[in-house]
Amino acid sequence: MKRMKLILAAVCAVALVAAFALVGCSSSSSSSAASSSAASSEASSSASASASSAAASGEAVELQIFAANSLTKAMAEAQELYTQQNPNVTFADTQYKSSGELNSMLEAGSYADIEITASKSTMDTAEEAGYIDPATRVTMFKNDLVIVTKADNADITEVTLDDVATGKYTVCVGDDSVPAGNYANQSLSTVGCFNDPDGKTGSESAGKANGTDAYAGTPLEGKVVTDTSVGNVCQHAASGDVDIAFVYTSDVERFAEKSPVKVVGTVPADTHKNITYPGAVTAQSKNAEAAAAFLDWCMTDKDVAEIWQKWGFELAA
Repeated sequence: MKRMKLILAAVCAVALVAAFALVGCSSSSSSSAASSSAASSEASSSASASASSAAASGEAVELQIFAANSLTKAMAEAQELYTQQNPNVTFADTQYKSSGELNSMLEAGSYADIEITASKSTMDTAEEAGYIDPATRVTMFKNDLVIVTKADNADITEVTLDDVATGKYTVCVGDDSVPAGNYANQSLSTVGCFNDPDGKTGSESAGKANGTDAYAGTPLEGKVVTDTSVGNVCQHAASGDVDIAFVYTSDVERFAEKSPVKVVGTVPADTHKNITYPGAVTAQSKNAEAAAAFLDWCMTDKDVAEIWQKWGFELAA
């Protein structure tokens, strides 16, 4: 009997030792998990703080923009405002050219982060050639085509396409590389004053002479001057070199001091393709994220919207 009691006592002792051992392991495991969780939370908090700090400081970025001539004044103001709001972003010497020239520059290897053209077809060409990232392409602005004359010209007060078709005015339009000239030719084709090489008229026409004398045999034969930029076209009218010229509404504002003209007619929108300004990040951009952010800002910021309106542009969206 005494022997049996000794055996039971030994068993109980072993059981107690095992129980304490399990409790110790459990406590150690919980402590380790808690420590691990705390470390993970601290690391996450540190990473978040680091990201916030990086966002606040902003890495310095310089964007190079290629833009259509007609955007010169408006874009300069927009860039100044953007840098005020985002001090880490500055702009290189923005290149303002005719849309065709912008593509030629990219083709020749010139660097740009953003391209903004004054016609859908020109941006289509850029996309087909691989100059831009199609995923970033967006239609930014709209514009109107107007007929202008010298600011102090008292003899010409109102002009329609039908008036132009009488052949009583000398005219200036942009050449094939100038979208405003293409739109003007499309409209002129609807009143028999421009011969499209493909026999098309209005919005179906490309509005390009393609090396032909597209005004021969029309009421405007011998009466048309072409030039390489819409600014030069505006100057022809302002100087009185021609009676009238076809330019954008925005150009009237842009050249108000240098080449003052007055609007004597608005070209019906249904006589030409829609006048739009597509923008896109270039395929070669080293600052693609910052470039895309700028394009988005151009179309969403309330303050910059006032700048576009001031210079005669209307947001497309």
